[in-house]
Amino acid sequence: MMSVSNVAIASPDEGVWPQQRRKILDWLVTETRHERFIDNILVEMCQRLLDAGVPVGRATLHFRIHHPQWIGARILWRTGISEAEIQTFEYGVEETEQYLNSPLYEINSGAGAVRQRLGEPGSRYSLYDELRADGYTDYIAWPLEHTLDKRHVITFASDRPGGFSNDHLALLADLLPAFALVSEIRLKNRLARTLLETYVGPHASEKILAGATTRGSGVTVGAAILICDLRNFTAISDLWPRDDVIELLNGYFDAMSGPIESHGGEILKFMGDGLLAIFPLSDGRACANLLQAISEAQTAVATLNEENMLKGHDPLGYGIGVHVGDVMYGNIGSRRRLDFTVIGPAVNVASRLESLTKEIKRPVLLSKAFVEMASCQSQMENLGLFPLRGVGEPIEVYALSGDCVPSN
Repeated sequence: MMSVSNVAIASPDEGVWPQQRRKILDWLVTETRHERFIDNILVEMCQRLLDAGVPVGRATLHFRIHHPQWIGARILWRTGISEAEIQTFEYGVEETEQYLNSPLYEINSGAGAVRQRLGEPGSRYSLYDELRADGYTDYIAWPLEHTLDKRHVITFASDRPGGFSNDHLALLADLLPAFALVSEIRLKNRLARTLLETYVGPHASEKILAGATTRGSGVTVGAAILICDLRNFTAISDLWPRDDVIELLNGYFDAMSGPIESHGGEILKFMGDGLLAIFPLSDGRACANLLQAISEAQTAVATLNEENMLKGHDPLGYGIGVHVGDVMYGNIGSRRRLDFTVIGPAVNVASRLESLTKEIKRPVLLSKAFVEMASCQSQMENLGLFPLRGVGEPIEVYALSGDCVPSN
């Protein structure tokens, strides 16, 4: 293993490499602008290196990402595959023995390069033994420097007898500044998309990235609407320690939002201890998907309550209101602060149904309009007509048959 000061990287032989190096550099700088994804660029770059005579058998790109679940990701290419493999890593991986005893940790700790010829077993890092077992003979890792000292890692391994020559290493090193610029643009684009997906949801993020950023811009869409609220949260937040309250909320939202998202719903916002979601009617199974999401969410909350009761906490109650109708979907807010959400009478009805669950002690209430569209009368119990605040005429309200658990 060698640090950057000991890695012998001479200038390429000007009689052999300049034309090949220039071709790859020109491609990186001028011909990748239409490619959105850095994994595709890495694959093509490695293929171009092979065509140029650089014996690259494996390459990886390791980068940190801003994501609520993952701290980073690895893109892996090997000879013989047309698409790179992408693996994500959860928070805490940076404390594992596998990471701490790796060349990646060395690079992230400040090394300018790490190079290892893979001829003999018993190397410092287990990665080297794994690479040797797979037939690789040489390995080098470099930092990939982005703006404001953001450091990622790129690695190359060779399966050529004798590994990389000095000319090979010099050509690879010459590509790094250009590849850093190309990769930073793609990673920042991905970061913007990830942050938008995290905070406003996948469908809204697509519209925003497509240019729907003007206040008042929006469209009218038909949707099944679900509004959910946690019961007695004020009392819980007053009595419980802060960290326990946050853990409870996260567990509750996981239980509710996982089924919604897995069945095609879009969560538009979390409102304190509540959430607003829609299932666009452009999907012919929107209503059925919403009902399935509720069923799975109820099961998940029941499991969560069992865990909470083992900790000495009372079970969580909730109220869900469901309606269907046209909503205005778009940007609303001040000149400097916008919210991408839905508004309209149909949203108000769903909200009033959610509030009604407190009065009649049924955790899920659905409007007649939704039940008829979903053709699910056999699964429902007709509770009769109820006046709803702000709604002109009383509406016919349904509950899930046998769903009599108090909403507290």
